[in-house]
Amino acid sequence: MNSVSARLVRIVDSAEANLRQVPDEDSAAPILQGETTYPCRFGSCKQIVGHLIDSASNNHQRFVRAALQGSLEFPGYDQDGCVRVQSVQQAPWPALVALWAAYNRYLAHVIAYLPPEKLAAPCRIGSGQPVTLGFLVEDYVNHLLHHLSQIGAAPSDEGGTTH
Repeated sequence: MNSVSARLVRIVDSAEANLRQVPDEDSAAPILQGETTYPCRFGSCKQIVGHLIDSASNNHQRFVRAALQGSLEFPGYDQDGCVRVQSVQQAPWPALVALWAAYNRYLAHVIAYLPPEKLAAPCRIGSGQPVTLGFLVEDYVNHLLHHLSQIGAAPSDEGGTTH
């Protein structure tokens, strides 16, 4: 997991620099006219970064609990509802970027220290098929890249994914 952790730090360092260049007023503007890829359909940089903060929070709990328990049954979550209830569209852009970057740097630390023997722990999220903890960690980084690509903040050497 050290390589995944290091990759996450590289992605965050690069993306944070890109995100900090977006003016606050532009961060709330619609950017994804009509896009319907992946289940979440957020329309602004603020909404996407708010979703990525939720993703970090949910996955933090998943990673730690799966490592502690040796398996995981975790509920799914209402992505659109969480962004709406938290009013991320009204949050200050610099605060969203700072929280997202700090949380992901800490998550990279957690990933680096996950016990190798726990990476095969079976995990079920909502009604999805069981996957391993190792898969969840890898998928988290791919999901992050997908959304960073949507807003033009993914590192150029990563290219994002079509998750």
